Amino acid sequence: MSLIGLIAGVERSEKTLIVHNADDETVESVTERFADRNVHVTAAPADSGPEEYVVLAEGDRVLAATALSEVLPDGGELRTPEFDAKPYKPILNELDETMFTSYDTKRMVAASREIEDRAWRSSGRLYSGFQRYSDFEKQIPVYEQLGSKSYLDVTVLAHPDTELPDHDGTFEVYPSRAKEIRDVWFVAFDGGGNDEAKCALLAEEREPHRFYGFWTYDPATVDYIFDYVDETYLDGRSDRHRMTGR
Repeated sequence: MSLIGLIAGVERSEKTLIVHNADDETVESVTERFADRNVHVTAAPADSGPEEYVVLAEGDRVLAATALSEVLPDGGELRTPEFDAKPYKPILNELDETMFTSYDTKRMVAASREIEDRAWRSSGRLYSGFQRYSDFEKQIPVYEQLGSKSYLDVTVLAHPDTELPDHDGTFEVYPSRAKEIRDVWFVAFDGGGNDEAKCALLAEEREPHRFYGFWTYDPATVDYIFDYVDETYLDGRSDRHRMTGR
C-alpha cells in the first residue's frame, strides 16, 4: 500500500463524537473544535450517567469517554498533536489515525515540529518528505540542528526542482521524481527502539497548499511507513546519494 493509499484507508474510517446532556451552544462549540478532523459530531440525551460527557465511537464500538470539560478546556485548542497534552488525553489518544482536513502550510509545519521535537529529545531515525527541494530549503536550518545530534539519523526526501544551498552535511537528502513524493508531506520518527516514542505525520496536498492526512502514534503504522519508504525510495536506487555541505 502506498503512502497515499494509507491516507485513503484512514479517511474511510470516520469516527463519531457523541455529546451527551449538553445544550445546543455547547454542541456547536465541540463541532467547531473538531472542524478540521474527519469526525462526525452529534448530540444525544442520556437517561443516566454524568452530566455533559462525550463518547468517541467507531461504528458500534465505543473507543473512549470523558467529561465534556476535558474536551473543551478553557483556552485550549485541539489542532495539532501535542504529546504532553493532559486535559483531553482519553479522546486525543483515540483520535490517533483520524483524518485532519484542509491544513495549510503553516499548520503542517507546526505539526511537523511536534514530531521533530520528539526525535530531538530521543534517538533513532527521522524520515521527512517536504515534497520539493524548494519547499525543504526553508527547513534546512532546523534539519542542520537535528542532524547535529550524533544519536539521530536524519533523512529527507524531495523532488529536485532546484539546487539546494550549501549546508553542513549533518543529514541526508535523497532526490526522487516520483509523483507521490511531490504530492505527500510526511515526517516520521522510529522511536529508536522504543515503541511508545514512535510517531508520524502523513498528508496529501489535494489542493494548492491544502493538506489532508493524519498523525499516528501506532507503532505498526509507523513501522510500515519506514518500511515502505525504505523499499520504495531508498534501497538500491541509482539516484541515491548523500548531500554534503561545501
